[in-house]
Amino acid sequence: MSTEDLSRYPLSCSASNYSSSTEGNARPVSGSAESDAAGVSQFCVPDLVQRRAALTPDSSALTSGSDRVNYHELDRRSNQLAHYLRGLGVAPGNIVGLCLRRSVEFPVAALAILKTGGAYLPLDVTTPSDRLKMMLNDARAAVVVTDSTMLAALAGEAQHLVALDRSAEEIARCSSDALPVRVTPEHLAYVIFTSGSTGTPKGVAIRHDSLRNLVEWHNRSFGVKPTDIATQLASIGFDAAVWELWPHLVAGASVHVVDDEVRSDPDRLRDWLVREGVTISFIPTPLAERMMKLPWPDRASLRFLLTGADTLHHHPPVGLPFAVVNNYGPTECTVVATSAIIPPQEGASGLPPIGRPIDNTRIYILDANRKQVPAGQLGEIYIGGVALARGYLNDPELTAQRFIANPFIALAGDRLYRTGDLGCYLPDGQIAFHGRVDDQVKIRGYRIELNEIIGALSRHPAVRECVVVANEDAHGEKRLVAYVVPQTSSLTVSELRDFLARELPNYMIPSTFISLEAIPIGATGKVNRSALPAPNDDNMLRDEAFVGSRTPTEERVAEIVTSLLGLDSVGVNDNFFYFGGNSLFGTQVIARLRETFDVELPLLRLFDYPTVAGLASEVESLMAAKLDAMSEEEAQRLLSLNSEQPSV
Repeated sequence: MSTEDLSRYPLSCSASNYSSSTEGNARPVSGSAESDAAGVSQFCVPDLVQRRAALTPDSSALTSGSDRVNYHELDRRSNQLAHYLRGLGVAPGNIVGLCLRRSVEFPVAALAILKTGGAYLPLDVTTPSDRLKMMLNDARAAVVVTDSTMLAALAGEAQHLVALDRSAEEIARCSSDALPVRVTPEHLAYVIFTSGSTGTPKGVAIRHDSLRNLVEWHNRSFGVKPTDIATQLASIGFDAAVWELWPHLVAGASVHVVDDEVRSDPDRLRDWLVREGVTISFIPTPLAERMMKLPWPDRASLRFLLTGADTLHHHPPVGLPFAVVNNYGPTECTVVATSAIIPPQEGASGLPPIGRPIDNTRIYILDANRKQVPAGQLGEIYIGGVALARGYLNDPELTAQRFIANPFIALAGDRLYRTGDLGCYLPDGQIAFHGRVDDQVKIRGYRIELNEIIGALSRHPAVRECVVVANEDAHGEKRLVAYVVPQTSSLTVSELRDFLARELPNYMIPSTFISLEAIPIGATGKVNRSALPAPNDDNMLRDEAFVGSRTPTEERVAEIVTSLLGLDSVGVNDNFFYFGGNSLFGTQVIARLRETFDVELPLLRLFDYPTVAGLASEVESLMAAKLDAMSEEEAQRLLSLNSEQPSV
């Protein structure tokens, strides 16, 4: 498609769903439960990015550390790769696997796939090989774009494995002209796999018209301009990564990839956002809630902090220099279905709302008979409109179960997606979220079907019975807890975790494993979850016998770890990542060690020594080195400070 053809389509609109005061207190402009926005353009994302490259070729498109790609280079490199993929047989309607780390290479490759008319299937490099194989087989992907580090894990999983680093010279010899391919709104744009209630993940197939609707709503609502700087923080297999990339590349903004060492540390991420001059950033809800509590400099460029993928528990505090936007939407509805700017409120009761429908989206809250409920009454959330996925990949039966004919609109083909989420209308027309109607849970933003974990765990030969639940710890964080009835007394937590890691991603592996003599069953014959015991020293599976603290340093480190994990105790040789620890937990441990011992421990060291004993030894080594460099007076003052043993 020529640039002249695209010139008839405006890249930005002056209208906005949101307005923001000079104090950072933003409010949603009044809307309704059914969007009345203008129709969606007939041009697709690759066309619009191509036009942007023609208009502003020298503007920065992508930044990752020292790597910089401007819009001309983005267009040229994606065209060359598109020609290369076309030579391998990729054509409109094909699905192409895309297994790369977060970098400037990922959006270049994704854009190339879109330019062929194909759909990209993002695959996280940390995904277990068995799960990668299942997803690629289900998608029938004949081509996978990756790099040489992933060739061994992907061997035999596709007809063509394209390692970008090894094929760079051959790709560079391809034409840099646009492919003569017409991408239509009906073509698939991407496929993302989510956890499945049947025990295997399911692929959600999203069309170009749905993606384009997200792009146009986002850019109109948040007034995105070429001068904006956005972030790419989400894992590529998480549909939020779709939202982070395409609206901003269509608008001509610059997308900065967040460093791995920074993206899970609230303090370092805040400093990075300020230093990079970021103006719009998506941050998953658990991390966003921590960042809202931090002090922010007035000079911060951030205008919008977008959050979602989990329940937002608190209104933002007064005084933040940016607006906090709460968003809701299942993968089946192209990332975002409802959105609201949450005004600052101190001591507000109740959860913040999830807002109103975005453009060209309809929300219905229905009872068990699929009748609309009045405001204030709970019902199941159903979503309609252009955002709906085509369905589940190669699964017409499940598609028919979840995507039903819309009984409220007499239009052939109009459908509703049954979310399984509970909600109600508030008096002002916004929607409040009230959990699930089934066992599906969200952990750190990832959607998880507990049956998929139970199915995998049941396949371990030493597990007779099992059940998995999601419990909240003392800090309100959800954690997966597995209850197992073992066949043998020698079963260890490492054995179970290693077994599950062969087919489940890390976020689906339970943080705690509890041994039971029998799973409690209620009068109805179902698992009696209320009778499942809380984790304690006697029932938790370990790799070795419990060993308590032996030194004052171990005791104080153990107090920090147990406090943050919400446990009564942790053995000094227990790997605390097996008991609920994660990267966010790690940053909190580092901060508390800094406060308690006045030492600076690198975050990566925590992963090298993930036990109380190992961590205490590292702390003592750092303290000893610090003492050696001190004067006698300074050393006595430090020893006096540490002897007070402040509470944690």
